[in-house]
Amino acid sequence: MPIGWTDEQDGGTYRLKERDDEALFGYQVGPHSWKKYLHPPRRRLWQAEMRDNHMVIVDDEPDYPRYAFFGVRSCELNAITIQDTVFTSGPYVDIGYRERRKQAFIVVVNCVEAGGTCFCASMNTGPQAEQGFDLALTELLDPNQHYFVVDIGSKAGAAIIKQVPHQQAQEQEHMAAQQAVAQAARQMGRTLDTRDIKMLLYNKYEHPRWDEVARRCLSCTNCTLVCPTCFCVSIEEQTDLNGQTAERWQRWDSCFTADFSYIHGGSVRSSASSRYRQWLTHKLASWIDQFGTSGCVGCGRCITWCPVGIDLTEEVRALRDGEPRIGVAIPTLDAV
Repeated sequence: MPIGWTDEQDGGTYRLKERDDEALFGYQVGPHSWKKYLHPPRRRLWQAEMRDNHMVIVDDEPDYPRYAFFGVRSCELNAITIQDTVFTSGPYVDIGYRERRKQAFIVVVNCVEAGGTCFCASMNTGPQAEQGFDLALTELLDPNQHYFVVDIGSKAGAAIIKQVPHQQAQEQEHMAAQQAVAQAARQMGRTLDTRDIKMLLYNKYEHPRWDEVARRCLSCTNCTLVCPTCFCVSIEEQTDLNGQTAERWQRWDSCFTADFSYIHGGSVRSSASSRYRQWLTHKLASWIDQFGTSGCVGCGRCITWCPVGIDLTEEVRALRDGEPRIGVAIPTLDAV
């Protein structure tokens, strides 16, 4: 555990820093989300071999490890819930994801400090986990003691707690945990105004801000790779040099690459502005139409790990600032 360490995050900035206490969870989310375990970055879909001049499909043994996720933050738990919808609802189910997910044991840590790029309070995804966990911990430190208040969220969680030395939390300890989480909500480094955000983005397809952000965007794909909800993939075929084996692999991809939208004749989104618009509009608008929820959980990773510090909350604010405001007279052609 990173005892006594924290991190400082801002646009394009991540630094480790020593704390003056012994907190075990006195840090925010890093670049790696739990997505990499449930939706692996690279996995083989099938393989084939040539045997006696015939192609034979070779079945792999299913690899569905049982995971215990320890230290999941509320925003990340909400991201897992979103990916549950993406991969397991509807007629086409990702069996591998479903099997890995249903065996996962989740221990959440409620945030008592917010990071410089956090805005989960704006997305209603934190800093306190409400459901979907087996156990939820709130770490509390005062001059006299260092302890955790634990909420039990499942029968599996209750069974684990029975095996751990503990005592019944008192009212003042519950209040201390609630106050610590409330303080984190007030400390958010960023905010995002989500009022009518879907229609805001739908109505801004031709806004000049897309070209402005494209002049800074490197199309490096960092934002999508660190995002805990992005799920775009590409399929690759591989063969050996003598043509005796063939494999099909799935790997993470990004809508920021020109190849991702390539069809016969060229890329559908050839410019950086169109790719950034696709990502932001999908994340905050069309995702709602597809899956009934926003695709953003306010973890701030895309801001921290953008090499040029492009800030999703700033871009939405710029788009919104161009809107007419109530109480402001808009000149008509007759008045000009």
